[in-house]
Amino acid sequence: MTATLRLVEQLIARRSVTPDDAGCQALIAERLAAVGFECRTLVHGPEDKPVTNLWAVRRGTAGADGKLLAFAGHTDVVPTGPLDAWQSPPFVPTHRGGKLHGRGAADMKSSIAAMVVAAEEFVAARPQHAGSVAFLVTSDEEGPAVDGTVKVCAWLANAGIRLDYCIVGEPTSVERLGDMIKNGRRGTLSGKLTVRGVQGHIAYPHLAKNPIHLVAPALAELVAVRWDDGNAYFPPTGWQVSNIHAGTGAGNVIPGEVVIDFNFRFSTESTPASLQARLVDVLDRHGLDHHISWTLGGEPFLTPAGSLSDAVAASIESATGVRTELSTTGGTSDGRFIAKICPQVVEFGPVNATIHKIDEEVEVASLEPLKDVYRGVLDRLVG
Repeated sequence: MTATLRLVEQLIARRSVTPDDAGCQALIAERLAAVGFECRTLVHGPEDKPVTNLWAVRRGTAGADGKLLAFAGHTDVVPTGPLDAWQSPPFVPTHRGGKLHGRGAADMKSSIAAMVVAAEEFVAARPQHAGSVAFLVTSDEEGPAVDGTVKVCAWLANAGIRLDYCIVGEPTSVERLGDMIKNGRRGTLSGKLTVRGVQGHIAYPHLAKNPIHLVAPALAELVAVRWDDGNAYFPPTGWQVSNIHAGTGAGNVIPGEVVIDFNFRFSTESTPASLQARLVDVLDRHGLDHHISWTLGGEPFLTPAGSLSDAVAASIESATGVRTELSTTGGTSDGRFIAKICPQVVEFGPVNATIHKIDEEVEVASLEPLKDVYRGVLDRLVG
């Protein structure tokens, strides 16, 4: 059993359902402190559901003149779903067919473990490393994400600490370890649209105004809108309806209003303000009596190809033989917060095929190469 595998198993065994860290960060801090990291725990959020965050840093010999590379990730996991659907208990690390099963195996306790062991090996080999190495770990990534990384980034900004490079350990690989790096993510903008009509008896439609009928032409137009063309890094912005709700529960009543939930996943070619204005213009042209509650889940971020992505790509090829590709597909991540205090942010981690699923798994044979990739980036950028 390698040091990486042992640590992954120890982390999986901790029932850290968001926002409960369940002692994962204490274990990580103990390991990092033993090799010279200064560790600080930052707790935010309500008393009944506190969010635990860890900031750990090991200063390089170059001091302020050296580069600072941070590993970022989360110790919280999503709920398990029905326990009887799992082939083995989700918080008991279990091996089957060369795979390690357990909640968080891929998202993202294997990345966290690989990062920690990579840092330990790096310090042992290069105790006088020039640049600095840090860890930013939260227990609020799978939850609301309001008391985790975003709060630590604000604290770092107030302290005047700026990162030069950051690797987020999200599971980015698709078919095999190393085939994809995320060098950005689309923004997410959600809305709850209420269109008002007039409630009435379904047999007397002339005495009512059916809001479902009224909004249908506008929805058809919105579905057909090309919001932008994307760019070299991002696909075009997309708009999707996720829920439509109306009615009183009775089959003979025309509803008085319809509520529609929708979401934009948008590129850097659009802004939240431009998308809001264009959508409202469509609704207004259709003469709808409407109200929208908006939620900006995150701005898009992008790290163009450069020294960090080059170092990760070179380390991947060295450890796995795989020629990687850059991508901005998928959902959001805490990279959107870190990008505000760090000019180069990428995400890299194991295969993501089973994340958030029953019987989540990671290939055991991929754990050492994953650690070697992180180690290779340390050697290349802060050694």
